[in-house]
Amino acid sequence: MALFKSGNPALDKETFKDIERIVQDEEVMTLQGTVNKTGLLLLAVIIPAIYTWNLFASTMDFNAIAPFFWTGTFGGLAIAFIIVFNKEWSPVLAPVYSILQGLCLGGLSAAMNLKFPGIVLQALLLTFGICAVLLIIYKLRIIRPTENFKLIVTSATAGLALYYLASLGLSFTGIELPYIHENSTGGIIFSLFAVILASMNLVVDFDFIEQGADSKVPKYMEWYGAFGLMVTIIWLYVEILRLLAKSRKK
Repeated sequence: MALFKSGNPALDKETFKDIERIVQDEEVMTLQGTVNKTGLLLLAVIIPAIYTWNLFASTMDFNAIAPFFWTGTFGGLAIAFIIVFNKEWSPVLAPVYSILQGLCLGGLSAAMNLKFPGIVLQALLLTFGICAVLLIIYKLRIIRPTENFKLIVTSATAGLALYYLASLGLSFTGIELPYIHENSTGGIIFSLFAVILASMNLVVDFDFIEQGADSKVPKYMEWYGAFGLMVTIIWLYVEILRLLAKSRKK
């Protein structure tokens, strides 16, 4: 995932197309502005996540958090699609997306941590560790996303997304596709592949945001860039959580 291609569906090659370039420095997208807004969105995830985590911890019943979980899951997905097609709405909707994801992730994390003590801390450390290492590697220009690299990431991400969507749809009919939830060797390899793919998306996202800032696009694109980065970080965290859970199952 052309110049602005990204495996992240929120950060694809069409994102900057037809967006008016603005020359006034105070009105354009900057790297620092995007970093600041990413921090705000991260906070918007953490606060509701703590709420649903504590709610589950006080009841030890997933049914108590189920409304938050499903609202966060499907509400977040719906908001994400709206943002992708209405980028100028991202200053308002990106925080909403993050809050919804926090409601979902807090309950999910608490339930997983109950079943596998300590797994959430491990997943968080690995997620932010991978983000930090890849950012350093990117800034040092050790790795640069070439067009072939972006094409591979795009194709693989699209294929994985379709597989997940098919699995979700079939689950309502009682059919479960292989590998996603299995703790077999194949299932672990599948999750490892998903973690690697999400990590590759981070590199492309860093490049996308940097080029967006260089192109002097409107200020609201800082929120859009931060939103796209949060999509990838959340995806990476969930995949790491899934991988760790599979490795612990007997």
